[in-house]
Amino acid sequence: MQQVRISDITMKQAGRAVDYTLTFKEKLELSKLLDRLGVSVIELEGVQQAKIDSLRIKSVAAAVRDSVVAVPVQLDRDNVRLVWNALKEARHPRLQVPAPVSPVQMEYLFHKKPSAMLEAIEDTVRACRELTEDVEFIADDATRSDAAFLHQAITAAIQAGASTVTVCDAAGSMLPQEFSSFLDGLYQAVPALRDVCLAVACSDELSMADACAVAAVCRGAREVKAAAYPVNTASLAHVSRILAARGDACGVSCLVRTTEINRILRQVAWMCQTGRSKKSPFDNGVQDREEGIALTGHDDMAAVLREVEKLGYDLSEEDGQKVFEAFTAIAKRKDSVSSRELDAIVASAAMQVPPTYRIESYVIHSSNVITATAHMRLRRGEDLLESVCAGDGPVDASFLAIEQILGRHYELDDFQIRAVTEGREAMGEAVVKLRSNGKLYSGRGISTDIIGSSIMAYINALNKIVYEEEEG
Repeated sequence: MQQVRISDITMKQAGRAVDYTLTFKEKLELSKLLDRLGVSVIELEGVQQAKIDSLRIKSVAAAVRDSVVAVPVQLDRDNVRLVWNALKEARHPRLQVPAPVSPVQMEYLFHKKPSAMLEAIEDTVRACRELTEDVEFIADDATRSDAAFLHQAITAAIQAGASTVTVCDAAGSMLPQEFSSFLDGLYQAVPALRDVCLAVACSDELSMADACAVAAVCRGAREVKAAAYPVNTASLAHVSRILAARGDACGVSCLVRTTEINRILRQVAWMCQTGRSKKSPFDNGVQDREEGIALTGHDDMAAVLREVEKLGYDLSEEDGQKVFEAFTAIAKRKDSVSSRELDAIVASAAMQVPPTYRIESYVIHSSNVITATAHMRLRRGEDLLESVCAGDGPVDASFLAIEQILGRHYELDDFQIRAVTEGREAMGEAVVKLRSNGKLYSGRGISTDIIGSSIMAYINALNKIVYEEEEG
């Protein structure tokens, strides 16, 4: 019995969807959930902004253990190298070469003649094959292409080294039997297609994507592009359940763990449906943060910095040394150091910079009968900046007031509060993690006033961002 791979495109489609977006942290958490579910391939967006997107790909590649991580490249050797440098540390990397094969997309969107497109496909696939054996050619809008040209494009891609060929029904206008006949025609015209993995991607314009995908599997397709969250394509839940129940009719099986699918897809839906409110500084979507690690005094610097990198930080050599020294001092007094404690170490030891913004004063009004408000006054040089904002709570209002002063929003990756001393005048510690241009910055604040420590932590992280942006 042959296996059918499910390739999830939820994250790739997030950038194009109008009804949901995913933050950097949510994409990282989503990749872990899909990996745990047994999805064969996890597809990411390509590289548009080199620094931001490369860090995103590297972070997901480090988090995924069993699934293939697939990233598209442009029809350009320089872009191939850029994407590969971000992806190469993945346990199972795949480079994808999407190319338009319909006349409309080739000439009007990409401004290429058929002969030039064939040459670009062959050259790009060959460049990818020089770097990895797992190369996928994606024939965009295949069902509306000229049949002879489509056959030439697929043949050229296979000869150049593509191990997977995907044909896309972007219009979503075919019925299952029509799509089956279309695939039969491909196998007859391109015999070499039987030597590689045929994959399909079906639009759900007629609500037939699931049926077309299953029909394709019965005709020999061994990979299906689907989504864990509805994005006008085949449903991961539906296709995997159909294959689990009736795969024997086509002589196939599927590796997706259908026993866990409901629980995990509920978490995925929660992340996708819980967008950021303009009335809150918090970026929602990640539940049940795991402690993850337990380092001890026996761990060396390399081990500690690997865990720091997994948390999302990109430290310089100097800051890495400072973090390890601070870790060593704490590890001598404790049996183990958790990820939350490592976050606090990074916040207090790494990238300490001269403060650009200083807290002049803050006034908080909050009770169970009024909306919380914050009057924030910050000083930058000789300038006194202030704002008043309402929020869902005192911390919410305080962070919104700071954002209003700055005139921009930074992705609030994490916010932690804990007591560091006991008693009536106990000290509270807050750690705030902000993300700017894909990079993570953490700040730490300590005060007997937990709101004050939260504001200090935010300003501490903010100053690191501003310092690096101005120095850069």
